Amino acid sequence: MDIFTPEKRREVMQAIRGKDTTIEMMLRKKLWEKGYRYRKNYNKIVGKPDIVFPKYKIAIFCDSTFWHGYNWEEKKKRIGTNREYWIRKIEGNIERDKRINQELIAGGWIVLRFWETDIKKNLDDCIAKIEEAIQQRKSQINDG
Repeated sequence: MDIFTPEKRREVMQAIRGKDTTIEMMLRKKLWEKGYRYRKNYNKIVGKPDIVFPKYKIAIFCDSTFWHGYNWEEKKKRIGTNREYWIRKIEGNIERDKRINQELIAGGWIVLRFWETDIKKNLDDCIAKIEEAIQQRKSQINDG
């Protein structure tokens, strides 16, 4: 059952931001508090990652559960309004994310993708994974 009129749905969808989202801000704030400095919405590499450590070639994406298809096979069944459009849109996003990951990895980048739910519920775990990647790169730089 649809809870929005078409006008209200359009208003809601237009309010969704592509950068500086709540989940990005949560992750960035925690990294900043811990003394990490990064670039945001980095457009010098494919995919324009939300957070980047250029020195260490680490690209971080904060993926919303809807737009990036979290638990997609299950969620896809529940799309009611404009079904064909949304399935095509989300599956296109999933494929684009895979392609971006492959391109970045081929270019020597570490790619970290965090789901919205993980950032909100397990922020410290996300930070730990980022710190692990930084340490990995630091040791590679020192060894090389």
